[in-house]
Amino acid sequence: MFEQLNFRVNFNDADYSDLCFSNEDKTILKELGKQVAEIAARPMMADRKQLWTDHNSLKPTRPVLLCDPENGWNEIILESHIKCKNSVARHWEDYLRKLIYWGNEIDDDCVILPHFDLPHVYKEIQWGVKGSTKIQTSKKTSEEGKSYHIETVLEDFSQIKDLTKPELYVDYKTTESLLTIAREIFDGDLEVRLNTVWFWSFGLTDEFVFLRGMEKLMFDFYDEPEAVHQVMSLLYQGTMERLDWLETNNLLSLNNDNTFVGSGGLGFIDSLPPADFTGKVRTKDMWGLAESQVTVGVSPAMFKEYIFPYQKKLMERFALSCYGCCEPLDERFDIVKAVPNLRRVSVSAWANKQIMSDKLKHNYIYSLKPSPAPLSVPVLDQEFARTEIKEALKITKNNCFEMIMKDNHTLGNNPDNLKNWVRIVREEIESI
Repeated sequence: MFEQLNFRVNFNDADYSDLCFSNEDKTILKELGKQVAEIAARPMMADRKQLWTDHNSLKPTRPVLLCDPENGWNEIILESHIKCKNSVARHWEDYLRKLIYWGNEIDDDCVILPHFDLPHVYKEIQWGVKGSTKIQTSKKTSEEGKSYHIETVLEDFSQIKDLTKPELYVDYKTTESLLTIAREIFDGDLEVRLNTVWFWSFGLTDEFVFLRGMEKLMFDFYDEPEAVHQVMSLLYQGTMERLDWLETNNLLSLNNDNTFVGSGGLGFIDSLPPADFTGKVRTKDMWGLAESQVTVGVSPAMFKEYIFPYQKKLMERFALSCYGCCEPLDERFDIVKAVPNLRRVSVSAWANKQIMSDKLKHNYIYSLKPSPAPLSVPVLDQEFARTEIKEALKITKNNCFEMIMKDNHTLGNNPDNLKNWVRIVREEIESI
């Protein structure tokens, strides 16, 4: 139905050729906005905000819990639940209904704020190869858990000279029109903010794979090592230029709030922005993330030589950085910790939890990503889930620990799986 991203809907998938919201659509959105505002006003939201602020500052807190249904939202908020008719209004409605469900039903530590975050309308051209006749695979989340084949365009490294950098085209006129509509609808209830998530990770290797393909890239580390460096250098330079462009054009937004940062966690922290902040957001005012899930089959030595040097320079551009997503970092953390501003470290379902506990201590946020597999079946095996949760809490008792349930492609068409899982985590945290 909708492409569900971390904590948001991909509003760019809406049809922006029609900005005429009917009075009925406006009424529906206005009512939903009031419900979000009522949830945001609950005292527990202020408590959760303080919890995240302390946690992100590495102060002792109880374990923090966040559970994002991701594509499972399409099994919670059904097509039949969306009442608006206009395409843009339908995307807004889905987003608001997510916030309401999150605030009323999930019972994790998600913080609902009285905001309606509206992203810019824009089009993006990704990395490509000049002169290629191939239609490049779009780099986006596949809906409904579908797989896809990557149609590579960098067939030969003689084409490196023909690599074309990404381009962003912002539709300021349509964006401004939408701001006017949103402010009219949510006036008195929600603060409408222009807030675009322009990027997720600066790992660079995803971009490499969409140019070259997974199988070819794995051979390239052995067969064409200097070419790998050349491409990584170009990807790094292009990414730095893009960040410069976003800063220069005042398009960045602070993420020290309930923004999803890294591959898990909310961004609340009172040390950002820094004291020299003047109102124009820079990367040095923000959290950033790097990861390299696609190179999980690459040795630590190759990772250190071919990948991390380029990531490190990008990570150091930000105030605080996060590292990792689904890749196990047992053998890479001693490399990654060279980044002085590293704060949040992903511990995936494939990582050795005890080794990561010993390495992270209370010096970094231990961001555990439990496997979503137990939630994907028709009925959650609660005994199995409780055993896994108990083990994780026992191992991480001396860490700055958060448990982030994500990467759900399905909830087995049973949203109670998610609510029961959260309930069990809550019970086990309270029993510590």
